[in-house]
Amino acid sequence: MSLIRRRPAHAIGAALCLGLALSNGIRASSWILLVAALALALVARRGPVLAVALVLVGWWWGSVRLDTIDRSPLTPRIGTAERTRFVVTGQPRLGRFEMRLPATVLRFGELHVHEPVLAQLPSLRAPPQGAVVEGRGELEEPPGARNGFDERTWLRRHGVHAVLRVDLWRVVGRRDGLGGVADRLRAWLAGSVARGLHGERRSVLEGIVLGDDSGLSDGLQQRFRASGLYHLLAVSGENVALVAAGALALAWLVGLPRWLGEFGALAGIAGYVLAVGPQPSVIRAGIAGALGSLAWLSARMTDRWYFLILGAIVLLAWNPYTLLDAGFQLSFAAVASIFLVVPRLRRALDGYPGPGALRDVVSVSAACGLATAPVTWLQFHAIPLLTIPANALAAPAMAPLLGLALVGALLAPVVPSATIAIAWMNGWLAAYIAECARVVGGLPGAQIRSAKALALIVAGVLVVAAYAWPRWRTSSSPST
Repeated sequence: MSLIRRRPAHAIGAALCLGLALSNGIRASSWILLVAALALALVARRGPVLAVALVLVGWWWGSVRLDTIDRSPLTPRIGTAERTRFVVTGQPRLGRFEMRLPATVLRFGELHVHEPVLAQLPSLRAPPQGAVVEGRGELEEPPGARNGFDERTWLRRHGVHAVLRVDLWRVVGRRDGLGGVADRLRAWLAGSVARGLHGERRSVLEGIVLGDDSGLSDGLQQRFRASGLYHLLAVSGENVALVAAGALALAWLVGLPRWLGEFGALAGIAGYVLAVGPQPSVIRAGIAGALGSLAWLSARMTDRWYFLILGAIVLLAWNPYTLLDAGFQLSFAAVASIFLVVPRLRRALDGYPGPGALRDVVSVSAACGLATAPVTWLQFHAIPLLTIPANALAAPAMAPLLGLALVGALLAPVVPSATIAIAWMNGWLAAYIAECARVVGGLPGAQIRSAKALALIVAGVLVVAAYAWPRWRTSSSPST
C-alpha cells in the first residue's frame, strides 16, 4: 500500500506485469474477467483495489494473447506437402546438410495464412532476410526434447508450431512495409560494420553489433558462455546508449539545437532496434533510450525503474511467454542488479587501489554475475565463475568497437573506402575480445556444471557473507 501511495506509476506497471505473468500459469480469457476488472477500476480509481483491477486486466489480456499465439491453422496440415510461399524473417543457421531459418508462411496450397514457421532448406545458399520465396514444402512436427533441450516447447513459445521442409525454391520478391524497412536497415548495418572482413572477426563483430551469433563456431560460442562474456553477443543498453549519444554528438558538431539532436536520437534508436530485430534486451534498451529522449523533450524527470517496468509491459503484452525466455530473464535480472547492487559495491570498492574504471567494471560484473547466476543455472545448468576477470579484460575494447562500428555505418554511404579501413581496425578489437573469451573460458574451473560443486560454492559464499556483513555495516555506518 505504501508503494501505491509513493510510486503510483510503478505500482500500476507492476500490477500489469503481474497479471500478464499469471497468464502463463492459468488462462482466463473470459470477457467476464475484463468486465469485472473495468468495474473495479471505475469504482476504485486509486489504491489497492485499482491495483487488483490492473492485475485482472493484465491476466485477461495475457490469456487472450497466449490463446492467439497457440492457435495454428497449419498444424492440421502437418504431414502434407503443397506449393507454398513464405517470407524469410531472420538470419539462417547453417548445419552440415541443411540450413534453418525463421520464416512466415503466406500460402500453403489453397490456404492463405500469416503464421511463423521454422523453414529448413538445402544448405547450398541462403535466401536473404526479407525475401519472398516460393517452392514445394512439407510440414513436419517440430522435434521434441533432446539432450536436455525441448525445441518443440521453445518454438511454441515463439508462435512456431510447424517445420516447413523445402527442397526446391526460388526467390520471387521482397517484403515491403515496416518489415522491408527493417531488412534494408539490417543489410546496410551488416554491410558496413564488417566490410572486407571474413571468418571469426566478422562473426564476432556481427554478434556484438547485431546480436547475431550464427556465424560463430560452436567451440567459440561455448568459450563465450564459459567465460561469462556471452552477454556481449546480445545487444544491450550500451549499444543503444552509444547510438543515442552518437546522434546527439553529430547534432552538436553541425551546430543543431539539442531538441533536434534528441529527435535524431529517437530516429537512430528506432532504426537500430528495427535492424537488430525483436530481441528482449534490445527492445528493453530501446524503450528506455526512447523514453529518456522523450523525457528531455517534454522537460520531465527521468525514472529508470519506470523505464524498466514499461519495457517489461511491452514485451509481456506482446507475448507473455517471453517471461520464460532466458534472454528476458537475464536482461532484466542484470539491469535490476545494476540499479540495486552496483552502487553499494562501488562504494565498498572506493577504498581499494586501482583506477575508477576498473572498479566500475568489477562492481558491474560482480553484481550482474550474482543476479544472473540462478537464471543461467536453471536455463543452462552452468554458471561461469571467472566473469569478473573476463569482463575486466574485455571491457576496454567494447566502447571503441561500438564507436568504430557506428562511425563506419555513418560513413558507408559517403566514403566506402573509409568503412573498409574502420572495419579492419575494428577486426583487431573483435579478435581481442574473442581471445579473451577463448583464454578465460578455457581455464580449468571456468564454469561449474555439477550440483555438488554449486552447493559447496553457495555454502562458502553464505559463510563469507555472514562473516563480512556485520563488519561492512559497521565500517560503512557514519560515525556519531
